[in-house]
Amino acid sequence: MAWLRRVALVVVLVFGLAPAAPAVALNPPAVAPVKAGAEVVAVTKVADRLTDLSVRSPALGNRVVKVRLLTPDGWNPADRSRHWPTFWLLHGCCGDYTSWSGTDIASIDSLRKVLVVMPEAGWNGWYSDWWNYGAGGDPAWETFHTTELRQLLEKSWGASPNRVVAGLSMGGQGALLYAARHPGMFRAVAAYSGSAHPLLNDESVNRIMGFFAGQGNDPLRVWGDPVKQRGIWAAHDPYYLAQKLKSLPVYLSCGDGTAGPFDPPGKTDALEADFNRQNHALATALTRAGAQHLTTNFYGPGTHAWAYWQRELHSSLPMLLAALQVR
Repeated sequence: MAWLRRVALVVVLVFGLAPAAPAVALNPPAVAPVKAGAEVVAVTKVADRLTDLSVRSPALGNRVVKVRLLTPDGWNPADRSRHWPTFWLLHGCCGDYTSWSGTDIASIDSLRKVLVVMPEAGWNGWYSDWWNYGAGGDPAWETFHTTELRQLLEKSWGASPNRVVAGLSMGGQGALLYAARHPGMFRAVAAYSGSAHPLLNDESVNRIMGFFAGQGNDPLRVWGDPVKQRGIWAAHDPYYLAQKLKSLPVYLSCGDGTAGPFDPPGKTDALEADFNRQNHALATALTRAGAQHLTTNFYGPGTHAWAYWQRELHSSLPMLLAALQVR
């Protein structure tokens, strides 16, 4: 098949570094067992308003993974009575839970009123419970995020059921998937240069299979074969979930893969161009489904790069914060 000839595709993204402030270990508050059995095993204060949780997850084979919190003013995990509007912010492929810390999120005044959750999702986890040839099991990123971590944060870390979600690239797809596949969990969703329709055409399928094959992984473990397991693929393709997204405020943005204001002259980016076509297709599907709260910013020249995603975060925040009723 065509994708087998192209699984060696490598896309290099530059991710921001976490703040250089020294890490300080803290004692976590006592955490009552949650239904799924996840638990916080360590807490590290990274910087002012930045705290990392180390979470042992049954959905991930009892591995310990990190979750970064950007905390609101007045946040105190010892105070179990107070819960904050919660903004889930998802990283892209080849990044991790620290990726968004390289942007200016910590200096955005409006985010001092919400709890920002930046969870680990694997180098190429794709915000999915992997098929694993029908066996399921580790990794089950979707279960970790939407069940284990959600329960944990709301039980002991000040998160509330008042939630929105956004993400870039792989995380843009994850944000759309979580909002569609878990009705009522999120009040709004934003995707920046997201993988919005991986089944668009052969090029799109080949590209995502290349990502699935990253780090020597068997690409069929994620969603199976794109032909034989097409139903699984469609269930993880936001284009085919437009009906489940149509009632939500949705923000889609993407460049066209040509050199934009943050790029050197003449640069081109086939990945962004592909995702641009995918996002246009999703926007059309949402409009056809009757979406009343769709905002698009298909800004033309621009590549798959952090300068654009930081700008788009700022552009989408009014919509996201309005959904959280934060002023």
